[in-house]
Amino acid sequence: MITGASSGIGRACALRMDRAGWKVFATVRKEADAVRLERDASPRLHTLMLDVTDPDQIEEAARTVAGAVGGDGLHGLVNNAGIAVGGLVEYLDPAELRRVLETNTIAPLSVTRSLMPSLRRAKGRIVMISSIAGFSSTPLLSPYSASKFALEALTDGLRLELNPWGIEVVSVQPGAIKTEIWQKAHSYVEEELRKYPPEAFEKYGPLLERISASLDKPRGVDADEVARIVDMILTVSRPKARYLVGRDAVIRNLIERLPTSLRDRVILSRMPKYGTDAEALPNELQEAGHEDLSQ
Repeated sequence: MITGASSGIGRACALRMDRAGWKVFATVRKEADAVRLERDASPRLHTLMLDVTDPDQIEEAARTVAGAVGGDGLHGLVNNAGIAVGGLVEYLDPAELRRVLETNTIAPLSVTRSLMPSLRRAKGRIVMISSIAGFSSTPLLSPYSASKFALEALTDGLRLELNPWGIEVVSVQPGAIKTEIWQKAHSYVEEELRKYPPEAFEKYGPLLERISASLDKPRGVDADEVARIVDMILTVSRPKARYLVGRDAVIRNLIERLPTSLRDRVILSRMPKYGTDAEALPNELQEAGHEDLSQ
């Protein structure tokens, strides 16, 4: 079972595992996405409508999967569904933090719990699609990082707790991936920036300008590279506890091994000067930023 298979990593995983001969249960939220996925896959692939934050839908999906696999059990669960949320901590709405934690942290736990009976029957494997943000928090990504840090903690605990049953629990930590997330993130950022008061642009203007501009330059590895790692995790005899995917993830991992003060200097050196270190922004930039920084 693969959650969040409408696009990106989830779709790539669903199609790759289908091509490899697996019976795949792929969850989507829209009927149009289900039609598109089934069109591109074999008859082995079954789509399930699932909002991973809806407890009733989770239980219904679990019943459907359990009925389909029967006594053979479920050999793999890939918790991929998630959302990207960012912003300044000083202006972070607690409700927005709850929303990202609900989707990126609590939902994978809820889906996993509902499928544990089927996973135990098969000694199945659980794959958590985490992120480099799950061990490396940077400016403007703290809400997302918080959700992935928490997911890493749950993954480590679950891996140890399920060890007596031979159930492997693995974290996949991609860096930037070439998916539709860039377009979605751009729209999200523009919407969030409109909520910020003028003083936010006075304090953080250059930093906010950088994040908007950076989203105009999508980068990263193909989603199928993550799918290849997931395929390996589900088929090798002894998977590792965690896998980094992408050169940027490897570099960030090395940076996080530095002493904290040096680590902070390295990260800040890649950021524009802002706050007391920045020159005053022209009034027209402040005004434009408050209205629509992407312009």
